[in-house]
Amino acid sequence: MSRPPLNPNHDPATPGDDGQGTGNDNIGRSSAGGPRPVGIVVISIVVVLEALALLAAGVLYVYELVTGAPVASFWGAVFTLGLLLAFSALLFAVGHFLFRGYRWTRAPALVAQLFALTIGFPTMTGGLVPAGLAMVVPALAGIVFLFDKRVIAFASRAGGSRAAL
Repeated sequence: MSRPPLNPNHDPATPGDDGQGTGNDNIGRSSAGGPRPVGIVVISIVVVLEALALLAAGVLYVYELVTGAPVASFWGAVFTLGLLLAFSALLFAVGHFLFRGYRWTRAPALVAQLFALTIGFPTMTGGLVPAGLAMVVPALAGIVFLFDKRVIAFASRAGGSRAAL
């Protein structure tokens, strides 16, 4: 059996890099060998913080349901709780895989930022300026970084398995 050709950019003096592009030493590096863009780190942190906020809202929602807070429909409240927890889990996954550079994460990250804007602006104009700014500013930063060419180049890894040989 033959081995695949070595990467011409391979530096044999780099420890842990086998030159095959297998990613044995890809912490902090893109598939092209460059460093992880700051925008990826910022967006990943923003998305994970949004996931934590949804999880905290879900926990508070459970507490309110258990202590007997009045609700119009119990099953509607359970459905809302399920949505909060599902969206939190989705955002945790998006933040994790965006940090790793997967392509599919850019769209849900953008949608999450747009949802944060649609909630943040009315919150801010409704008189809760600090809470509104806490939603709007990270969402705007995330949107700006999502369209950065370095972020797009880094987050272009397709899913799937590696080559067998």
